[in-house]
Amino acid sequence: MLNEPDFFWKNWRLGTELQISGSHIYNALYFLDKLEYLIHEEDIFEFLYNTSLGIERIQKIAIILLEHNENVDQEAFEKELITHNHVELAKRVKSSKSLNFGKVHNKFLQLISKFYNSYRYRRFNKSSVYHRDYDKYDFLEFVAAELNLEIDQRYKCLENSKQVKKFLGKCISKIACEFYEIIRNRAYEIGTFTYEIRYHSKAFKIFTAKQYTFDNENNLKREIIISLLNKNGFSDEFTDYIKNLTPLNFEGYNSSHYIKYLFNNLESVGILEEYEYFAYEKLIPKKRDEEIEGIGESHYLSNELDDWLGEE
Repeated sequence: MLNEPDFFWKNWRLGTELQISGSHIYNALYFLDKLEYLIHEEDIFEFLYNTSLGIERIQKIAIILLEHNENVDQEAFEKELITHNHVELAKRVKSSKSLNFGKVHNKFLQLISKFYNSYRYRRFNKSSVYHRDYDKYDFLEFVAAELNLEIDQRYKCLENSKQVKKFLGKCISKIACEFYEIIRNRAYEIGTFTYEIRYHSKAFKIFTAKQYTFDNENNLKREIIISLLNKNGFSDEFTDYIKNLTPLNFEGYNSSHYIKYLFNNLESVGILEEYEYFAYEKLIPKKRDEEIEGIGESHYLSNELDDWLGEE
């Protein structure tokens, strides 16, 4: 039976850390989903940074649950956790529980460990001008080698195809789920609920639903667009209200490009510039903000916080 401080720490504090871990992994994959090409160093940095944070946190949760007891030197134990070496953290977990990783998963752990410990701050050093961007190239070479792809040598990039997204999602899924199962089983043993995940949170998608791509979300958006545009689609007062609004005169792009903006506003910035031109030239009706501000906002449909929280 855990004493009160240990129970509170391992049950609540580490439970919050598990949510944070899942959020980091979700953010990494969500951002990856928006990229058309793996080309810009800052984009690859954002993906690797969030991934490495998420995996490091879940590794440390597993280590605490497996190794910590009332007899350890608390200060020394906590100091030993101050590391960002994902490979060594995995070894610590493996000393207590088996990890069913293949070569690709170990290579990915090495990649994010090297990124976080060596590459993350390298551009702050003047000597970086004499070296390539290791985080970008190591990442591209990892993906290319595993999927037998050719890196575009002219632009030094890879297309972020569905194959690439699925591969990275599957690789991260295996690593994250292995550690999560260890946490869940160990929590059962010591009588905590560290493994519990808030319903419909970012971490829920990662650890409970085990969904590591955004195919479902993107397909749902497409279906909503079809229903909005089709005469046999949505039929309610709110849809009628939208259809009775006078549309702006968008004509700079094909309609598909405007829909693309709904999926990825980062890659479709030109469409935003067209809207800003309308605003600058005063081509948007004065009360337009009031007319459209309720579209997509749930609190315009209900004033009850309980509804938003999903409580009765």
